[in-house]
Amino acid sequence: MISNEVASQEVGMQRDQDLPAPANATLGEKTQGHVDTAEAAAAPEFKEGGYGWVVVVCVALVNMHTWGLNSSFAVFLAYYLNSGQFEGTSPIVFAFVGGIAFCISLMTAPLVTISVRHLGSRFTLGLGVIIQTSALVGASFGTQIWHLVLTQGIAFGLGVGLSFNSTVSVVSQWFDKRRSFANSLTTCGSGFGGLIYSLATNAAISSVGLPWAFRILAVLTFVVNGTCCILLRDRNKAVGTVLSAFRWELLRKKEYLLFLAWGFFSLVGYTIVIFSLADYGQSVGLSASQASLAAAIMNLGQGVGHPLIGLSNDRWGRFNVAGISTLLAGLTALFIWVFAGKYFAGLIVYALFGALAGCIWPTVAAVGTEVVGLPLLPSALSIFWVFLSIPALCAQPIALSIKGSGANGYLGVQLLAGFAYVVAFLFLWLLRAFKFCQRDTRQSNSDTEFEDDVVDSEGKATSGGKLIGGLFSFKSAGTGSITSGATTSMMHPYATRHPNPEWNLKMQVAKIRNDIRY
Repeated sequence: MISNEVASQEVGMQRDQDLPAPANATLGEKTQGHVDTAEAAAAPEFKEGGYGWVVVVCVALVNMHTWGLNSSFAVFLAYYLNSGQFEGTSPIVFAFVGGIAFCISLMTAPLVTISVRHLGSRFTLGLGVIIQTSALVGASFGTQIWHLVLTQGIAFGLGVGLSFNSTVSVVSQWFDKRRSFANSLTTCGSGFGGLIYSLATNAAISSVGLPWAFRILAVLTFVVNGTCCILLRDRNKAVGTVLSAFRWELLRKKEYLLFLAWGFFSLVGYTIVIFSLADYGQSVGLSASQASLAAAIMNLGQGVGHPLIGLSNDRWGRFNVAGISTLLAGLTALFIWVFAGKYFAGLIVYALFGALAGCIWPTVAAVGTEVVGLPLLPSALSIFWVFLSIPALCAQPIALSIKGSGANGYLGVQLLAGFAYVVAFLFLWLLRAFKFCQRDTRQSNSDTEFEDDVVDSEGKATSGGKLIGGLFSFKSAGTGSITSGATTSMMHPYATRHPNPEWNLKMQVAKIRNDIRY
């Protein structure tokens, strides 16, 4: 769901290393190009697909039994709040259980990077399977709230993070022409997993009780993810995957801070919506099965809609798709959820817009590429996920703290979610205008030196007139054609230095590897 497109771009970057040097390249550049070409010639020929389709199925199933299973916490939360299972426990504490799991699963990204580098993808996935299964089994024996915090919160989040983050880069290593399509298929797993497990969890709790519901989920997780661990194969060595560390200098860039702000407020809205819907349904008089059905349909919307949003990024523009989707997520929460959500049919209609609620997942990689450039994207997203662990942990407890009683008790929560999306849209649209100004400034200064070009673009991009113009412009807003998904849009800020965009990408990678900061 989150980083499949990131991985596809990393692998594509590796394939561009063996491009021939242009005629006006220096001797050193020609020599480097000759070496890259020789190494590429020595490597075995790669044929797309084949066993890669088995890998696609495996990663989709892992997504289903990590993020999809995590989405079923909405059903658990509704049960905790309405059953009195753990007497004397505050609703905010229950919300923290799901928040901790979500938070830790995001914060494990740097840990997984180190583990995959030294131990491999299969070992890391296997470790995640064991921890996640143990967490669910442990939760089945919980009798006090701190048992849930340790098992369903901390341990489950760690298992999800290890399992998911170790597999997101594998699919892209098996595809070239069909890479976007293959990655889109894997993102369906989380949505359809949420659909299945939202219904199955409610049915299991009703029929066999909470402890056995946990044990059934543990068995399914172990069997499915364990099988995927056996079948999964990566090509890290063959493609020369670079596992980047943090680059904290990104935090000094205005556009990256706007990018973080968009992600922060988007996740506030998403966490509230995805975890509150089932309990909201029961609070307005719906049955537990009707409320879980609404949560399931919300996940169905994500399963169907996220691949469509991801595939439309290149066609309609990365900032455009992300911005409009974020704004629509806020408007549907403020109008459909608030005014029609009190009725079962209205709540189902709102749930059908589930793809908009989680629009950050299929768009974050494309937007991040426009902000920092392709080579710095893995590091940028590592910081991004760690930063987003804050709303993942705190959003739902804050929402429950402002929840009132009665049929309108969730009004404050609904307004918080809706306006969080609107604020996220404003930050993203400001970022779009900022990049629009950078592009225009860079084009006007295309004859200057490389360093001057970068400094000038950052210095002049914030001029008032250009920035206001960018806010209301509907042209492409990147270093290249955002609406067409051109290669130059992923080569910021080096794309204007040579008329051959492929050579620009090759030289950009060389500059980054030599620690030349932009």
